[in-house]
This record gives sequence, C-alpha cells and structure tokens, in this order.
Amino acid sequence: MRHNKKMLLGSLVVLSMLTTHVLAAVSSREAARLGDELTPFGSPKAGNESGTIPPWTGGLTPEDLPPGYEGTGDHHENPFPQDEVLFTITASNMDQYSEHLTDGLKALLKTYPTTFRIPVYKTRRTHAIPDWVARNTRDNATSATIVGQAEGIDGAYGGYPFPILYGNNEQKAWQVIWNHLTRWRGVHTLRRASEVAVQQDGDYSLVTAQVEGAFNYYDPEGDESTLDNVIFYYLSFTLSPARLAGGAILIHETMNQIKNPRNGWGYNAGQRRVRRAPNLGYDSPIAAADNLRTADDTDIFNGAMDRYNWRYLGKQEIYIPYNNYAIAQEGLPYEDILGINHINPDYMRYELHRVHVVEATLKNGERHVYHKRRFYVDEDSWNTLLLDQYDARGDLWRVSMGVAKNFYEVPATWTALEVFHDLQARRYHVQGLDTEEENTRVFNDEMPSKRYYSPSALRRRSVR
Repeated sequence: MRHNKKMLLGSLVVLSMLTTHVLAAVSSREAARLGDELTPFGSPKAGNESGTIPPWTGGLTPEDLPPGYEGTGDHHENPFPQDEVLFTITASNMDQYSEHLTDGLKALLKTYPTTFRIPVYKTRRTHAIPDWVARNTRDNATSATIVGQAEGIDGAYGGYPFPILYGNNEQKAWQVIWNHLTRWRGVHTLRRASEVAVQQDGDYSLVTAQVEGAFNYYDPEGDESTLDNVIFYYLSFTLSPARLAGGAILIHETMNQIKNPRNGWGYNAGQRRVRRAPNLGYDSPIAAADNLRTADDTDIFNGAMDRYNWRYLGKQEIYIPYNNYAIAQEGLPYEDILGINHINPDYMRYELHRVHVVEATLKNGERHVYHKRRFYVDEDSWNTLLLDQYDARGDLWRVSMGVAKNFYEVPATWTALEVFHDLQARRYHVQGLDTEEENTRVFNDEMPSKRYYSPSALRRRSVR
C-alpha cells in the first residue's frame, strides 16, 4: 500500500482556499491517540460509565471465524448464538427507554403499536478493520481536509478521512458524513440479492439483481493520485422479473460531485443500447422502490451534500440495529422476513451504541423532497444506521434503517439489509434480501481493471 498524499482536486482546491477557510487537520500528537485510548477508527476504546456499552477489545476478525463458516460468500454463522433478548421495547413501555430512542423508532412504535417492537441484546462492539486501513486512517487524520463547502475532500486515501473530528459544528457534520461516504467496506464485492416494495396488505414482488462494487478509494495498488475523482464503481444487472430482466446500470461515484456529478449509464435490453442516465442524484425516484426511496436514500445516504445546511449535534447512546445475523441466516424464507408493515422483529437485534448525531436542513431556494434529515452514525464503523427524514411541513415522513452485521472474514461492518419506512403511506421498501440465494456478499481483495466498469463494457457484459 502506498500512502502518497498528492492533490486530488487540482485547481479547485486552490480556488477553495481563496474563498473558503480551510481548517488544518489534527496534529501528529492528537493522531497518536488512534490505537491507544482511541480505536484505530477514532471512537473511544472505553465503554460508558454504566457498563451498558463495553470497551472495544479488537472486534471480530478473520481469526474469530465461528465453526461451520467456510469463507467469503458463505452465509454467516451467528458468532453469538448464546445471546438472549435482555428486554423488548414496545409502544406500551417506550417512555421508559425514551432517551435511547430516535424519533423515528418512537414513530414506528406508535404507528404499529401491536406489531413493531425492539428486541434489545447485549452490546458487542464487533467492528474491526485490516491493519493497512488502520495505518491509512492514522495518516489521513493529519492530512485530510474538507474542500470548499464539503464538495470534496483532499489529503485522504484508503482509510477513514476524519477519525478525529475537529472544527466547528458545521465542519464536524461534514466530516461525519464524509466518513460514512468513504467508510471501509472491502475492496471489491459481488452479490445477488432482491429488493421489494411491500404494500399495505403485505403484498410484494421481488426485483432481483446481480450487484458489483469496486471501491476505488481502497484500491491496495493505488493512492490519492490514481483516484481520478472516483470513490467507487457500481454495476447492477437486473435478473428478474422478466419485464425488467437484462437491464443494467453503471455508476462512477465521484469524490467531488459539484466539480463532476456522478456519471451514470443505463443499458436497455430491448433496445440493446447504452445511454447516459442523467437523473441519478438527490431526490430522483427509484423505479424498483415504487417511489419509496430516492436516489440519495441508497446506502441510507449517498451523493452530494450541497443542498443542505449541516450541523453536528454531538453523541448519544441509542439502540441501533447491530450484529444482525439471525435475519441474514441461510435459507430464511423472504416471507418470514417481510411483515405487513415492517420486517419481522422476531429476527431483529438492537444494541445500545454511541452514535454521532448530524442534522441537515434544506437551504433556502434549494429543492428536495426531504426538508430535514437527522443522521445517527455508529461511532465505531461510521455506518449511518438510522435516519429520520421530514417533509416540508416539518412532519416525520420516512425512517431509514441499516440492519448491520460484521462481515468478519473481511473484516468490515456493513448492512445485511436496508429498510425504508414511509410512515404516511404505511408502506416500506427493503434492499439486500439474499437468504434464499446460494451466497451472500462475496469479497475480493483485488480491484478489477477500470475497463471492467467502462460504459463500453456495459452492453457486452449485460446478463440476459
């Protein structure tokens, strides 16, 4: 792994320095706390005073593979089969736990009082990262800076850019979201999975796709100078239903989406043509989600931040979906996962964790279906695992949920499922169903050639 810190954004950085105050990164002395009293990714190693959140002791790593697990792509064995529910939060007792519940979780309990519940388990801080990602994260701590008004970042590669937050509340908010956008999720992944929009009566139709992702920002053979303003490449081939089969979409996710908006191309199997896909950002609706998810809802949040004013609200101890191996177990029928109004709580696991809280409010004169968004970002993995989204009237409208687990063969914490609840329509959307598939995510430590993710290769590689 090379650690060169060359300028990524060229003249734009110079311009931003002339027009926007650029805050210096943390000192070497401050960065030395990483791996000492701080975890390699920036959270306190210590638990909380009450003992309900334990110290971090290294997380789950490839050395901790449970019996029966065969390797990447294999559905994960639950490393904590002995754990039992400590207590369950329901609509009738939610006031007792109010300080540890988001407004979104409270709304789900109130909206579905007889069926939605929150089973709480022992907290296990399982997140871990490879040594080379930890080294890069420590390097980034002393060199990474925000470009302009969070349009991009400079001086970071191959690790979390801002493991130690600094600056004012706006700058800290930007840093938290950039840590989410560039968080460690492996180098290259392949997955066959389904998504569904569940109607009020519980009816749904599966849309199944083969999805590949290459995280250019984490290419072991690259450095900042090789990024070419691309964080990752995303490729999805629709396999079913028949009316959609053969279609494909390719995305080049850019580091600075103001300098160069994300590049997208679509392949239409009927026309056998590849075309530019111009509307793949912000609040563009996603057809497969039946209008329950916007383009920037994917991955709980993605894309440019320029339409919002951002504010860091500090840390809270919140019950979040964590270590969810039961709902991702091999062979679990989708019909057992998908309830009428929400996924089946019998298979869910929530734990008490410290989270960064960030609020985004739509700027005057800007347009987006969400007027306000409140993010709850896991302090260890930097995954946004809960997101409350408000409409123009100020009413809570949608609640997004990342159902996380540790892919311990990598190791990396990521979502097994992503769930998007529409409280007003009383419907929900789920991404990532793969328990009826032969494999879950398959990870590869090598980046494919960038030609593999070129528009010219899209038609040739389309699945029919």
